[in-house]
Amino acid sequence: MKCLNSTWFNPLGLISFLLLSTSLVTSSKAVSAVAVNTLVRFTKSNGSSPIAGLVQGSDGNFYGTTSYGELYLAGTVFKITSSGDLITLASFNGSNGNGSVATLVEGKDHNFYGTTSAGGVKNNSRGTVFKITPSGRLTTLASFNGSNGNEPVAGLVEGSDGNFYGTTKYGGVNNDGTVFKITPRGVLTTLVSFNGNNGTYPTAGLVQSSDGDFYGTTSAGGASGYGTVFKITSSGVLTTLISFNGSNGNYPIAGLVLGSNGCFYGTTALGGVNNNGTVFKLTPNGILTTLVSFNDSNGNYPIASLVQGSNGNFYGTTEYGGANNDGTVFEVTPSGDLTTLVSFNGSNGNYPAAGLVQSSNGNFYGTIPYDNGVSGHGMVYELITNP
Repeated sequence: MKCLNSTWFNPLGLISFLLLSTSLVTSSKAVSAVAVNTLVRFTKSNGSSPIAGLVQGSDGNFYGTTSYGELYLAGTVFKITSSGDLITLASFNGSNGNGSVATLVEGKDHNFYGTTSAGGVKNNSRGTVFKITPSGRLTTLASFNGSNGNEPVAGLVEGSDGNFYGTTKYGGVNNDGTVFKITPRGVLTTLVSFNGNNGTYPTAGLVQSSDGDFYGTTSAGGASGYGTVFKITSSGVLTTLISFNGSNGNYPIAGLVLGSNGCFYGTTALGGVNNNGTVFKLTPNGILTTLVSFNDSNGNYPIASLVQGSNGNFYGTTEYGGANNDGTVFEVTPSGDLTTLVSFNGSNGNYPAAGLVQSSNGNFYGTIPYDNGVSGHGMVYELITNP
């Protein structure tokens, strides 16, 4: 797989791609040509604190989870119809999971697969992997027990072999986290137990590239203790591609996105010139370019994965920073030009922890775990970039 560095093609034309081997710090420009619409406000009775992002199903509806609230205060799986109606599909009760904070993935069978960070079968209550049908039938596929993983806080990816791959933040041989494979029927295999040197505490999911390998991040560990980017084969052979050193990033909580040019793009929550986090580009063979160092006014603490829009640019969120220190939505070009699209202000949401999804209508959708609105239990919003 090649990562194109000289020029990059998107439907709107050619964008010059900068060839840099050192950090690039960009300035940002605030724009007002966006609109933010609130689609749903959670009320605790229908869920609370949606930390995970949304996925648009093949049926056109959005699917997501809340980490808290509803019947058993253990969170929910919900659906939002094209007309904006919220339907609670399932309520977690502890034994079938508790506290889902990861974005769902739609399988080839059109069911949705996800994880809960806690709960599960008694004596194995360290998180689960579950399947849910679009109509709400929930099946627990696996319950983690510590030795095979503990606290999966990331979503899954369906591999080309039909199995699902994911990470747990803790557990495994060294309690430093794991990478696992699970079949659609629930047969779980631990592929890697991290050991500190090759990474610690993976909090993000994986992405499969065209070479068949999976790529991911660990939030800590590696040569400097600031986190890593790794690749792993479906049989469990792990290669550390880069260890962050602080100046080029620190604490990569979010996963990677594979760009149309064959490069990977991601964020670190800390590090960079101002220690407010970064946006980076990584070639498949491990050449890192820092595209953006956040400076607080244009955002601070990006903890969610990016998404590549239909125009070829990348979109993401920062949990803090911006005009009101309530977080931002930003757009960044493949060459690192950053535009702040939204500075949240409380009434339209606080502290976005999840990334965005671009809908088939071209707009972006996301979740906010808190807000200063009627209930304060979080919301789903729509971002219209050309109102």
